[in-house]
Amino acid sequence: MGAAHTGSFGSRQSGLMVKDTVFSAWSSQKVGRAAWESGGPAWGSQKWSKYASSLWKKAAIPGPRGLPFIGSMDLMVGLAHHKIAAMAVACQAKRLMALSLGETRVIVTCNPDVAKEMLNSSDFADRPVKESAYSLMFNRAIGFAPYGVYWRTLRRIAATHLFCPKQIKGSEAQRFEIASQMVEMMMSRGGGGGENEVRVRDLLKLASLNNMMCSVFGRKYRVQDKSEWTDELRKLVDEGYQLLGIFNWSDHLPWLADFDLQKVRFRCSQLVPKVNLYVSRIIDEHKAARQRSDYERDFVDVLLNLQEPDKLSDSDMLAVLWEMIFRGTDTVAVLVEWILARMVLHPDVQTRVQMELDQLTGRSRALTESDLAETTYLPAVVKEVLRLHPPGPLLSWARLAITDTTVDGYHVPRGTTAMVNMWAITRDPHVWTDPLQFNPDRFLLKPGPGEEGGNMEFSVFGSDLRLAPFGSGRRTCPGKTLGLTTVTFWVASLLHEFEFGAAGVGPDLTEVLGLSCEMAQPLTVRVRPRRLA
Repeated sequence: MGAAHTGSFGSRQSGLMVKDTVFSAWSSQKVGRAAWESGGPAWGSQKWSKYASSLWKKAAIPGPRGLPFIGSMDLMVGLAHHKIAAMAVACQAKRLMALSLGETRVIVTCNPDVAKEMLNSSDFADRPVKESAYSLMFNRAIGFAPYGVYWRTLRRIAATHLFCPKQIKGSEAQRFEIASQMVEMMMSRGGGGGENEVRVRDLLKLASLNNMMCSVFGRKYRVQDKSEWTDELRKLVDEGYQLLGIFNWSDHLPWLADFDLQKVRFRCSQLVPKVNLYVSRIIDEHKAARQRSDYERDFVDVLLNLQEPDKLSDSDMLAVLWEMIFRGTDTVAVLVEWILARMVLHPDVQTRVQMELDQLTGRSRALTESDLAETTYLPAVVKEVLRLHPPGPLLSWARLAITDTTVDGYHVPRGTTAMVNMWAITRDPHVWTDPLQFNPDRFLLKPGPGEEGGNMEFSVFGSDLRLAPFGSGRRTCPGKTLGLTTVTFWVASLLHEFEFGAAGVGPDLTEVLGLSCEMAQPLTVRVRPRRLA
């Protein structure tokens, strides 16, 4: 008990002060009235500011009133995308809904037209940066850096040296090698030509990590081999994902910040020195090895070779490299796992994909990426899984209004957080025909009057907000093309080599939402080699 009351913010006096503050606020008529405005207390408080006094007569954005002080923070616990979608229906606010997360004003849309208006507006050029993102240095990397010269510089560097078509093509052999290693590992677990159960998540995450290690750090490891470097990095990435995925009450209730009730600040303080040491060692090794004639250059060298005005400080370089590894690891694994789960649940679809692949190469050799240029059904399957299981159902990282603006005819004040519920859009019967049905053929339909979007030319890269899992506008995911290329090829390789069947009762599609939305129960499958038959 004694330890719980020590430290700069744990004294009884501090506790009494907070209680007094809370009681005073509770008894305040101003806060009491604000709590019952449409959208909740954070929106009600706008009515009382001098800035907002001229807006009294403007129509309020519909939304739940929530509770005093906390607003609708309960919606963010568990499967937030489900709860927010249900609340939007209940409030008749699918186009635009206002809600309060503590003192944070939030707008959410479940409508593709309003989503496009928000995501493509320069008024929403920033992201809200929560405490964990600051602590983990992401405010100096592409994901969270404020819009401006520094952000544009980072974006240009990444686009030129990591995500451009030439670089993606240049790393084709790397993706092929890792796919071959996954096949080899699954084969060995199946006893050569036999059949066995495989838990695919661990394998996929290790493959994704090795892929990014090679792309960013120039380090190559076999998926089958244990490595101190990859084991350590895996732990760092897992901890970072957990911390960024936590809904931290202190982000929205500033008077709770000193207490660190969820231990987010403490865990970040434990993680950051380990990340600094890990990435700094790699940077130092690159600096020392650059004089060798046989040295192969990678993304670390690109950053080291930057000249003014683009040159990055060591701390900024560390943040950028850490984010590249962090963001590029789990998303690919999460999506491939969802696709394989659907293949097990829909064996007719799996067979049809395999027939398409066999027509390209037969079963005499392994697939290459160039073989996939002629496929139509495989891309449709990937799009359909992205539709039903977007890895970031709330588009992961929200936007922040940097100025007063208007959305769907409503006034939105500066500092408002904006979110798009992509999960709700992709399951809306007014947007998609039979939205709950898994039907890849919807992406092979010929476009016609009133149809939902046409054929295999449907783009998931943000031009059509009926399905934009990577976001849209200037803050769209910079690695979307590389990520989708990796996912498509690895899925094709695994389905060409194996038949995937249910292990036990089969896949459980129950979700768990952290930074990404993944399967609550890791996928276990029975695999049987098909090219050896």
